[in-house]
Amino acid sequence: MMANLQPGAPFEYRDRRHDALGELTVLPDEIICSILENLAPRDVGRLSCVSSVMYILCNEEPLWMSVCLKLAHGELRYRGSWKKTALYLENVPVNYIESDRSPLHFDGFNSLFLYRRLYRCHTTLDGFSMDSGNVERKDGISLEEFNCDYDVKKPVLLDGLANAWPARTSWTIDKLLLNHGNKAFRISQKSAQKISMKLKDYVTYMNIQHDEDPLYIFEDKFGEIAPGLLKDYHVPHLFQEDFFDVLDGDQRPPFRWLIIGPQRSGASWHVDPALTSAWNTLLCGRKRWALYPPGKVPLGVTVHVNDEDGDVNVETPSSLQWWLDFYPLLADEDKPIECTQLPGETIFVPSGWWHCVLNLETTVAVTQNFVNPKNFEFVCLDMAPGYRHKGVCRAGLLALDDGPSVEAGMIDLCGKDDVGYSDLTRKEKRMKIQQEDGLPQHGTTNESPRYSDVQKRDFCYDIDFLAMFLNKDKDHYNAPWASGNCIGPREMREWLFRLWVGKPGMRELIWKGACLALSADKWYNCLRNICMFHNLPHPTDDQKLPVGTGSNPVYLMADHVVKIFVEDGLENSLYCLGSELEFYTLLCKLNSSLRNYMPEILSSGIIYLEDGSFTVVPWDGQGLPKVIAECNLLPGTYGKDSFPFGLWSKKQYELRRAGTSPADLACPAGSSVIWPYVITKRCEGKIYAQLRDKLSWKEALNLASFLGEQLHDLHLLPLPPFSAEISDIGRKVESKFDDSCMEVLPGNSKISAEWEIFIRALSSKRMGVSRRLRNWGDPIPDALIKRVDEYLPNDLTKFLTSSFSGDEANVEENCKPSWIHSDIMDDNIHMESCSGDSDCNGKAVDEVVGNGSLNGHKNEVEEGISWRPSHILDFSDLTVGDPLYDVIPIYLDVFRGDTSLLKQLLQSYKLPLSRWTSQHESEGIKTRRLSYRAMCYCILHDENILGAIFTIWKELRKAESWEEVERVVWGELNSYNNFS
Repeated sequence: MMANLQPGAPFEYRDRRHDALGELTVLPDEIICSILENLAPRDVGRLSCVSSVMYILCNEEPLWMSVCLKLAHGELRYRGSWKKTALYLENVPVNYIESDRSPLHFDGFNSLFLYRRLYRCHTTLDGFSMDSGNVERKDGISLEEFNCDYDVKKPVLLDGLANAWPARTSWTIDKLLLNHGNKAFRISQKSAQKISMKLKDYVTYMNIQHDEDPLYIFEDKFGEIAPGLLKDYHVPHLFQEDFFDVLDGDQRPPFRWLIIGPQRSGASWHVDPALTSAWNTLLCGRKRWALYPPGKVPLGVTVHVNDEDGDVNVETPSSLQWWLDFYPLLADEDKPIECTQLPGETIFVPSGWWHCVLNLETTVAVTQNFVNPKNFEFVCLDMAPGYRHKGVCRAGLLALDDGPSVEAGMIDLCGKDDVGYSDLTRKEKRMKIQQEDGLPQHGTTNESPRYSDVQKRDFCYDIDFLAMFLNKDKDHYNAPWASGNCIGPREMREWLFRLWVGKPGMRELIWKGACLALSADKWYNCLRNICMFHNLPHPTDDQKLPVGTGSNPVYLMADHVVKIFVEDGLENSLYCLGSELEFYTLLCKLNSSLRNYMPEILSSGIIYLEDGSFTVVPWDGQGLPKVIAECNLLPGTYGKDSFPFGLWSKKQYELRRAGTSPADLACPAGSSVIWPYVITKRCEGKIYAQLRDKLSWKEALNLASFLGEQLHDLHLLPLPPFSAEISDIGRKVESKFDDSCMEVLPGNSKISAEWEIFIRALSSKRMGVSRRLRNWGDPIPDALIKRVDEYLPNDLTKFLTSSFSGDEANVEENCKPSWIHSDIMDDNIHMESCSGDSDCNGKAVDEVVGNGSLNGHKNEVEEGISWRPSHILDFSDLTVGDPLYDVIPIYLDVFRGDTSLLKQLLQSYKLPLSRWTSQHESEGIKTRRLSYRAMCYCILHDENILGAIFTIWKELRKAESWEEVERVVWGELNSYNNFS
């Protein structure tokens, strides 16, 4: 950064900072560099021409590393420098990239921040003196000793566990390169993009890089990429019990990783996801570990916990920066537990422990996280909705305002040259978020090296202590689920139920975990009171846990199924039950054959908690029970024979919700203790999700025909009258929309009032589609997200009306809106058994029906038994709209993209899905393609349908246009001629 002085020239220091930066000179270098990291490469290049200091700042390799990683997606090849790599990604001409132009040098500019970063980039750790540390070392430990002295208690270094592994000799860089050099593995980086490198390219990068925080391979899919690697090691006997084993491969969260990294790389301070425990075996090289017990936030680390969903983010310096800049500030009594891990050694990291890892040499390691009886309750607690308990689990009582003050014993860091600007400003940084019950929360930083007494006081990593910080007033089925949780709410419910069925000897422990994660005890108390009111048998211990993966607690009891509606709060629950009851009443009135394929509704009502006791009120969907009327959820008055929460009211509610912020949709006071419920007759058999891989092709075709027939009957049912009273509600709702929301229907549109509601709700989703897709992210290709607005029509009424001159076709004459189920998925289709040597259309064989099983049958599929579809379940998501909507979940979830099954369904459906006759068909008008309409519905869907598409058709992750995705996924629809 300094120009060479001419011999004999007098030295005159010139500070060029002010002249070169102008008003930006008031900003520290770190802030300026942080701003530059958010610019596009071309903008960084332009800024480098502004002044000498900007030239220096804009040519820093760490800056270009950050810029490059934001650009990169998929497979990356390092080009010798990060600037060159970024320019290649920007398609800059090669002759410009490879220019031999020498860099410019300037005097008169000094930056401690840049110097320290340069030092970290080029320092080597060969000469660092690292002792063996104070983590206890054990050799030949028994399982009993491990469980008694270490599990969930303290870390331990274990020797001898990997002595017999082939990986001890085959997992060297040279041998891995020889055997797997062309395989691409995911690399760690701070970008949200998923980036991988071929092993041979990564090794080249590793050997020539000079990064302060080098990339390292951290691949959880290494067993799929290189299956032979799984044969080179086995899980040590101490860690073989893992409760996540009951989940299928696609449901199980990432749990094992291949780790390869050069000197200076490593994992910065963190607590393992979901408070799982971990073991890590080193195969070559040396690693330095630092660990703190739960609740003791390391110096320089800030914990942020989102006050809406509890998602935890940790702001931390890199591993190398912490060891160089923060570790020397610690008094001896505040230093972490440390050790240097050698090849062949396995370190155990207990649940909730903070740890930081620095690679002292090039290392290769394998690690796995696991859940066992000792940490199971901690994992369930961490999954639970809410935020305060998550902060306390990681930051101890520092997460509470009424706990010890983090500022106690604060030292003055301002005078220390080896602390960066962000570290200085963080000492005053402490988020304070107000909880509903008045106890403020968290976001906590540790800046003082003398804080051990403050952090230890009164904190206990005990499940009963930590559970006190749960917000138990929240409906844990209904509250937002943290995006950082290692599994989603559906997978969590599936996991707990599989454990419940598969580990009957541990049901007391599993019940405790379910109470923490799902408030299972609250819903069980509701169930008992419902059963008592309706004179149903008391639920047995086997029936205590809700079944299924849905968003409402469902209980199977002898001949009955009890469902308690909690999803999205009271108002949504009332509309779900109200529309289902209206629909069932219509089926009975018309004596529709569809009634035979929908579970019989036996009773329904409202249960609410008042003064600590439950009250049950019967309700058939008609009229308004007093407890609901007092909530003021509906404008106007309703007769006792009307369905105030029926189909059209539900559609208006969906419209209002689509155009309203989440804060405005908060449940009225007291609604969190009011729940609708329904009791239906239990079907004998199994859900299709349990039988998918067991059915023959003939049985699958039979299912497709069945679904086509039921959709035919469903879509022909008459809709309830669209009353003036409902229209008046709609006008009141629409008056709350802003102008932009109201410009979704052209003024000369002649679509019916029924269709208008459908289009308005769809258009409100159209307005926020880019943001929603970005939030969903991978596996949706980023290139397609950027082009989604140009693919979707601006005017969605083109789905319903013709754009030909003089053609003002009325929608009612072509295809009316219909009842749609909207959620026919593999867990909402019920199958019954029939003997293998009889017609499967005959009566089911009673002999195969067993008691005490999951759904009326033994959990395993018996030999010689065939299966036929018997019922469609869960009509709570009933709505009104385009019949094509119902094809989407069936094709993607039930058929998993099998076009043969889709053809079979359409042959049985025998109703029009297109609104156009043959003379109106035109390839030039894309809105007329059934495939285009289906693709648009997938994009605009409330659920992440696109995630399913890019999981089924993985090759489409490289698609360059939405038209390509449409053609592959939905092209078969265009050959459907509406009638068979």
